[in-house]
Formats: sequence, structure tokens, C-alpha cells
Amino acid sequence: MLTLGMFVAGLLALIAGAELLVRGASKLALSFGLSPLVVGLTIVAFGTSAPEVAVSLGAVLDGQTDIALGNVVGSNIFNVLFILGLSALITPLVVNIQLIRQEVPILVGTSLLLLVLSLDGRISALDGAMLFGLLLAYTAFLVIQSRKETQAANEEYAAEVQPAAAGSWDSKLPVQLLLMAAGLALLVLGSQWLVGAAVVFAKALGVSDVVIGLTIVAVGTSMPEVATSVMAAVKGERDIAVGNVVGSNTFNILGCLGLSGIASGSLGLVVPEAVLNFDIWVMLAVALACIPVFMTGREIARWEGGVFLLYYVAYVTYLILAAQQHDALGAFSSVMMGFVLPLTVITLVVVLLGRRSAEPPRSG
Repeated sequence: MLTLGMFVAGLLALIAGAELLVRGASKLALSFGLSPLVVGLTIVAFGTSAPEVAVSLGAVLDGQTDIALGNVVGSNIFNVLFILGLSALITPLVVNIQLIRQEVPILVGTSLLLLVLSLDGRISALDGAMLFGLLLAYTAFLVIQSRKETQAANEEYAAEVQPAAAGSWDSKLPVQLLLMAAGLALLVLGSQWLVGAAVVFAKALGVSDVVIGLTIVAVGTSMPEVATSVMAAVKGERDIAVGNVVGSNTFNILGCLGLSGIASGSLGLVVPEAVLNFDIWVMLAVALACIPVFMTGREIARWEGGVFLLYYVAYVTYLILAAQQHDALGAFSSVMMGFVLPLTVITLVVVLLGRRSAEPPRSG
């Protein structure tokens, strides 16, 4: 019960810390004249990934590198399959054309890069520095690109990122800096509690640290993304719900693993064989699956959201069966690989071709 209490307290501290950090940083950025669009694309999207950063860095410093890597890979799988699936069940999600043409290909590219860097069984400090350098370049690119965005895009993000009203309690610089400091402190404290409890869970359940990282820790650190995307879907800001997930996944790879790789020093982040042979490939497949799903009418329909959720349940089921070496593992894998996955691919292709043929021909 003490360990469970520490895990829940750590999770609550991470959520509260992320909220305070995003609030303070976004109000500060808006006070300095940055547009709501820039703040939404950078501070808010990256701020929801702050728990992943805190937990991964904390795990590396505690020598639990399996949790650090499993947390990022598991969070990326959870974000697409569970969060987008749940949000699409609430309301079909509109997919901005920029996401299809730019952000999703970037996410696929970063996922491929992680796979390539992992082939030698280690994410070195140099690999981490390269990933983090790409994050800085990507952020600068978004800021430059946002200056060309329409007023409508800025107004939509303004609804999500409200500037501090004159005279309000969070309009003063010292208060904004205090919010950021308190948020960072809660993130650090929460990550220590969460990682410590996760290690105890792993030992008690007889499973590896990486499985705990891929499941319990990954779900826990993705709670800010759940709240942000679901609330955006409920309020009708449906492309923000999708953009938050795609942006956070890119940040998880470039930012979380970049900083974790740097912090690991000469030892580097060891990539467990199970992750290299299965989970990273699932993460890449999930990123690739976004392309046909997003292109079918440029929205994620409710049935597609349901498929995403079912696949997440299947993924977690596989992890549990594999961890316990259950007799049902072989039959379960055969059904998924021989029937469910091919049927899903065929359905997506048919729907995509049907939508394309129904589109009116372009003039000229």
C-alpha cells in the first residue's frame, strides 16, 4: 500500500507540475509577445511531455535505463492508439493538412532514426546530443513557419492558450517564474516517487523494468496528453487534439531520449533486446499507421478510433502474456499477425481508395 501510495503521489505531482510549468511558461511567452500559435506548437505541446522528460532523466540518474527507454516508446504507442482512439470516439477528429504533409512524416522520420540508432543496442551520449540538436532545429523551424500562418490558426490556439489578463494574479513576471519553478520542483519530486514505485512493482510482479516502463509508467506520464487531447476534442478544437499527440511524440524521441542519452554519459542507454525486436517496431508501425488513417477524408472516424483502442488493448495483452511466458502467447500472436492486422490494412486501403474515387476531379 505504501508503494501504491508513492506511485499515485508521484503521478499527481507529475500532472500538477506539468500544469504549473505550462501555465507559467505560456503566460510568460505571451507576455513577451509570442503568438498563441507558437506557444501552442512549442510550450504547450512540449510541456505535456514534461513528465516523460522528468521520469526518463530520473530513471537514468538512478541507473534504471530500461525504464527511461520503455517510458518513451510506451508513451508514443499509448498516445496514438489510446489517446487518439479515445478522442475520436468522443467526436471524429479533423486532421489539419499540415499534419499529413509535414508533422506525421517528421514523426515517422524520427521513429526511423531511433530504430537505426538502436540497432547497435545502445543510445550513446553522442546519439542523444544529435537527437536534442534536431529538437532545437525543429522548434526553430516551427517558430519561423508559424509567422506565415493565418489569423484563423492564431485565433484557434488563442482559445487554448489564454494570455494573462491585465491585473490578474498570473500576469506578473515573479508569479510566472514562481509557477515555472514550482512546476519543475514537482516534476522532479514526482519522477523520483514514480520511478521508485515502478521498480518495486516490477520486482513484486516478477516482470522486467522495461515492461513496467512500457505500460504503467508510460500510461502515467501520458496523463497530461490524455487531459489535453480529450478536453480539446470535447471543446471542438479537434485539430489541436491531434496536433498535441503528434507533437508530443516527436518531442518524446528528440527531447526525452536526447536529454536521457546525454545524461547517461559514457555508458549510454542500453536498448533491451525485447524492445529492439518488438516494441520499437510497434512504435514505428503506429506512426506509419497515422498516414492512411489521417488521409481517409482527413479525419479520424469513430470506427478508426475504436480500432486504435482495440490495438492498444492487444498490445498490452501481448506484453503481459510474453512477460509471463503464457501458453496462450503463440495462439494470440498468430491470430493478430495472420488475421487482425491484414484485415485492418485491407479495410484502410479500401476506405482510402473509396474516398479518393469519390473526390471531385481537380480542374485544370
